[in-house]
Amino acid sequence: MTPRNTSTGAVLEAMVLPALERGGYTWKAQVATGTRPGGRRHMIDAVAEKDGEVILISLKWQQTSGTAEQKVPFEVMCLADVVRAGSAARAYLVLGGDGWTLRDYFTSGALRDHLIHAPLVQVVTLEAFVRLANSGKL
Repeated sequence: MTPRNTSTGAVLEAMVLPALERGGYTWKAQVATGTRPGGRRHMIDAVAEKDGEVILISLKWQQTSGTAEQKVPFEVMCLADVVRAGSAARAYLVLGGDGWTLRDYFTSGALRDHLIHAPLVQVVTLEAFVRLANSGKL
């Protein structure tokens, strides 16, 4: 079996991290934030900080239809757990790429109907996140 091409994550980071800097945030990439449900280590793509507030940023890239969409609810659960534990003020799950069939559903906030702590995580498009980060309004 051919290994998956995960290099698109680096492209997404190259677009997001400069926006954080422009918005006045400091950041660290690939930060361990404890464990996920089930006990595996939870790595966050970026942790930003500004004015004493810590913000978690998870990046998902979907260039063609695939399994990333199935991972979104679980990632929301994991991010919400970190916020609930007091390790961050809030979290963002950023959806980049044009291969999402459920992007509008996820960014609409509809996961709140299914996941009790979903309001702790904002699911946004790459464009919306860059706009918020550039202006320092995460």
